[in-house]
Amino acid sequence: MPRHSLLSRAGAMGAALLLAACAGAGPGRVTDVAVMPTVRPLVIAHRGASGHRPEHTLAAYTLAVEMGADFIEPDLVSTKDGVLVARHENEIGGTTDVADKFPARRTTKVVDGDTMRGWFTEDFTLAELRTLRAKERLPFRSHTYDGQFAIPTFDEVLALADSLGRARGRVVGVYPETKHPTYHRAIGLPLEPALLASLRARGLDRANAPVFIQSFEDGNLRALRPQTKVPLIYLLSGGPMTADKLRDIATFANGIGANTRMLVGGDSAAVPTTLVRDAHAAGLQVHAWTLRSEAVFLPKRYGGDPLAEVRELASLGVDGIFGDFPDVVVRGLKR
Repeated sequence: MPRHSLLSRAGAMGAALLLAACAGAGPGRVTDVAVMPTVRPLVIAHRGASGHRPEHTLAAYTLAVEMGADFIEPDLVSTKDGVLVARHENEIGGTTDVADKFPARRTTKVVDGDTMRGWFTEDFTLAELRTLRAKERLPFRSHTYDGQFAIPTFDEVLALADSLGRARGRVVGVYPETKHPTYHRAIGLPLEPALLASLRARGLDRANAPVFIQSFEDGNLRALRPQTKVPLIYLLSGGPMTADKLRDIATFANGIGANTRMLVGGDSAAVPTTLVRDAHAAGLQVHAWTLRSEAVFLPKRYGGDPLAEVRELASLGVDGIFGDFPDVVVRGLKR
C-alpha cells in the first residue's frame, strides 16, 4: 500500500483509534497498541469544542473528547523562548486578556504579507504568557468562561490527550497545525524541531500514530516529509484541484484538508464536486473544514439544520470532519 494511503479510505487509522495497552510502557510512551474498530468519518474538534468554550484551552479540548471527538486540534505558534503553545494565531489580542496585562507590548508586524497590529506570542516568554487568560473570540458566543483558562503548551495538550484516552479506554488523537511556519523560521523560531521533538518524546513519531500534522504551506510539508513518519495533511481553502495537482500533493502528504465549499456549494441548488472521489483516486484522505452551527456560518442549503451538513459531507465520503461543535458532528453521524 502506498505511504499516502496508510490511513485507508475506510478510515483505517483514523478513527483508527489505537487503544493503548500501557502495561510496561514508559512514562508518556505507548509501546503496544490494539487497533479498535474504525468508524468513518473522524470527528475532529476544531480548536477543541470551540463553540462551547474559549478556543485552544484544555477545557475546550476536554469537553470535545467528552462529546465524542476522535481528534483534538491545537494550532501551534512559538513563544519568545521557543516553546510551542496552542493559539489560532500568533496575534493574541482577540483571544486573551493580553491588552489589559501588557498594554505597552502592542506593536505592528507583517506576517505572511499581512500587516497586523496587536500582541504577538513571539514577543512573550512562556512565563509571561502563563499570566494571561483566554477569552471567547466571537461576540455572539457565550463569554461565561472568559478569564478562566490558561494558554496551554503543546506538551500539555499531548499529555491531556493521553490522559483522557487512558481514562476512556481509547486513544485520543492530536491534529496539530503549524501556523505561519515560514514566518516563524524567518524570525529564528522554527516550529518543526520543537513539534517533532515533542512527538518523539511520547513515541508518536510513527506512521500509525494517532496524529496528523497539517499546514497551509506545501513547502512546510515537503520539508517535513523526510523528517517524520506521521501522516501529513495539506490544507486547501479554494481553487480548482486537477488530477495532476492531487497527484503532486500525494508525493508529500497523506491527505487534504478541504474547505467545505470546495466539496459542495452553499446554495441550495449547488451540485457536489468530485473532489472527494478525485482525491481518493490519488490515494489521499479528505478532511472537511470547518462546520459551525450558527446561522451566520451555516450555508442556506441546509435550511438551518447543522445535522444536514454533517450528513451530506458523510454521504460524499469524506474521511474526517472538523467542527466547532463536535457534539453536533457526533449526532449527525449517529454515533
